[in-house]
Amino acid sequence: MEIGNLSRLIALYLANNDLVGPIPSLGRLQQLEGLSLYGNKLQGSIPNDLCELKMLYNLSLHSNLLDGSLPACFDNLTSLRYLSLGSNKLSSNFPSTLWRLSNMLQVDLSSNFFSGPLPLDVGNLKVVISMDISRNRLSGNLPSTINGDLNGLTYLSFAENALQGHIPESFGQLTSLEFLDLSRNNISGVIPKSMEALSHLKYLNVSFNRLEGQIPTGGPFRNLSAESFEWNKALCGVPQLQVPPCEDSSHHGPKVSVLVLKYIFPVIAAILLAILVIILVRRHKWKGNKQNRETPLPLATWRRISYHQLRVATDGFSESSLIGAGNFGSVYKATLSDAITVAVKVFNLHIDGAFRSFDSKCEVMRSIRHRNLLKIISSCSNEDFKALVLEFMPNGSPEKWLYSRTSTLNILQKLDIMIDVASALEHLHHGLQTPVIHCDLKPANVLLDEDMVAHVSDFGIAKLLGEGETMKQTMTMATIGYMAPEYGTSGIVSTEGDVYSFGILLMEILTRKKLTDEMFTSEMSLKHFLKESLFHSVTKVIDATILQEGEVHYTAKINCISSVIELALDCSAELPSGRKNMVDVVAELKKIKTRYLKDARTR
Repeated sequence: MEIGNLSRLIALYLANNDLVGPIPSLGRLQQLEGLSLYGNKLQGSIPNDLCELKMLYNLSLHSNLLDGSLPACFDNLTSLRYLSLGSNKLSSNFPSTLWRLSNMLQVDLSSNFFSGPLPLDVGNLKVVISMDISRNRLSGNLPSTINGDLNGLTYLSFAENALQGHIPESFGQLTSLEFLDLSRNNISGVIPKSMEALSHLKYLNVSFNRLEGQIPTGGPFRNLSAESFEWNKALCGVPQLQVPPCEDSSHHGPKVSVLVLKYIFPVIAAILLAILVIILVRRHKWKGNKQNRETPLPLATWRRISYHQLRVATDGFSESSLIGAGNFGSVYKATLSDAITVAVKVFNLHIDGAFRSFDSKCEVMRSIRHRNLLKIISSCSNEDFKALVLEFMPNGSPEKWLYSRTSTLNILQKLDIMIDVASALEHLHHGLQTPVIHCDLKPANVLLDEDMVAHVSDFGIAKLLGEGETMKQTMTMATIGYMAPEYGTSGIVSTEGDVYSFGILLMEILTRKKLTDEMFTSEMSLKHFLKESLFHSVTKVIDATILQEGEVHYTAKINCISSVIELALDCSAELPSGRKNMVDVVAELKKIKTRYLKDARTR
């Protein structure tokens, strides 16, 4: 705390150390111009007394464990030019005062938990050169105030949020723009043709959105590849972008029919559906429950699905609909009467423990909602039939991509899957009033949706920790190889056991080698194999599809992979006390990804 007494200090640089604890009071350092504390393990909130540093022009606190909201008094920092707060755990909405700092040149708020909409005031940053607000929880529309007034802006990233609406035409006025990333949002509409005027644009990524219409062909679009536009709903354009060709508008019917199909018909259909629901509800109340043996559980009261509906949707639970089988039952792909595709988990009630598995799934998942946890849509339960209706994940499990000859995952997709799974475990362990232990984490229990977002699934043997508990004992065994040592020998399950399983999962994703690979014996496991690689050569053990000697980003990838291996080994330590918790794991993975992206851009 005494460092705040150095009242004539001009610059304080303590970056990339192992500093812990809160940021001390620095309000008395009235002459301070530069403060760099990034790359440490600082915790707590950003202190309000930083707002008293009127001379501060560079504030770098990124890659720490800071939480809470941004101080509302930030507008007092009138000399601030560089603000870097990325890769922390900051949350809440942006204070409106932040955007009054109209002289800022660089703003990095990436990889945090900021939520809410981007305010129109973001357009006040008239001289900004770089703005990165990726990997947050922002919602709402892209502000139209990001326009030609920001004529010095060269780098702009809003990737991996929940932004929606259209790309504003005003983006075409950002004449200095060289880098634009809007990927992994819910942005819809067309790509504005005005963006053809961005003559300096070298990198564009609008993948994993809901864009439609023709991809512009002029200006920078002549040099862009298919990766810039993949995983959108209805884009069309030239063949080299791997999208369907655009239809000739002259062959389309009159605009009136389009309006009827797009606007009027859905309204009529919605009214008819509402009337039908009212009739069915009244009929149900009149008949009571005597004729219906199926009793949907309270976790999915918004939707009722009967045994008959499930039987029809799965073609009589036929083999052609079967997409997987496990210890407690089978999973079928089903198309409901309203054309929604779901997965139906039917429990084998003849196997001892299936009833408990069904009940535990319902208990665990009934009230849990998270972006990276598989969602239960409904359930159907009677004396001789129990099933859960789940979200359908069209891209299957990572196993499909790891061990397929035709499908592969690049390093960024692997990092994203790791971060998604870690975020799910962080929520289960630390985000709930009653912590949940998954107990059986492995690649087969991770599923990928249409946007390649990972969802943790299969809570058949999950355990709930009561108040004050840190572990439980169980007779139910998980999958050998992924199971923590204390789980296998004594049946002790804890959140640290999930961390161990996650470490093994990281190793499998990195190496593309199964635990049952013939090269692994009692003397040489996957963990020992990777541990030795850190002292010899990482290149000999890593999936060859993501690392090829001589490629442009080779060094950046080596550094990234080595960091993930070290993290995986920390997670899979033999003793539970030696393992990291999932809060730290998520922060470390995000830091690794951020560092890789920056290294890759500079090479």
